[in-house]
Amino acid sequence: MTECLVECCRTPPGDPLFQSYHDIEWGLPASDDQAFFEKICLEGFQAGLSWRTVLHRRQDLREAFSNFCPEALAQYSATDVQRILGDARLIRNERKIRSVFNNATRFQELKCKSVSLAALFWSHEPDSDLRPRHISNAWLLDNPSTPESTVLAKSLKRMGWSFVGPRTLYATMQALGVVNDHVFGCPRRESIDLLRDTFQRPRCEGGTHW
Repeated sequence: MTECLVECCRTPPGDPLFQSYHDIEWGLPASDDQAFFEKICLEGFQAGLSWRTVLHRRQDLREAFSNFCPEALAQYSATDVQRILGDARLIRNERKIRSVFNNATRFQELKCKSVSLAALFWSHEPDSDLRPRHISNAWLLDNPSTPESTVLAKSLKRMGWSFVGPRTLYATMQALGVVNDHVFGCPRRESIDLLRDTFQRPRCEGGTHW
């Protein structure tokens, strides 16, 4: 195996699925509300585990949770909770499972107020001038959350969302391109920067504070 001459993003060795996720998905700027909702749910399942664990169960989780469609999940019942708890393919944590259904209802409440979840995240995009010029793995380890993700977490918690801590929300921002945290030297960093330069950011109607 050839060693990187420059720093690379940290990925588990010998894991093609994880490498593909890094190379194709991670960091792409997104504006789809359901993409942000799904990522919040998946990051909620990650709490106390690793993203690798969740990624390898992602398709099974999608099948069990109606592809993380909030409209469908808001209709789930206690019977569905028990069904999912009995599925050995999944991460069977009742609090995390119930959190998905709770957050689906909260998502619907935002929708009724004409508030876009994606726009809410993008309204908390960090100022690029306040971020390091060169992102490194060491910096990422020292900064698992940001002031912006902390503010957003407090806002969502006030609205009744669960499993939405600052780290969870920052991981969502990283995955969906609200920040570009591919390290300096990663081949994907420049291409993500170019996409972000031309990306049309969704905007919150009527302001950014909810």
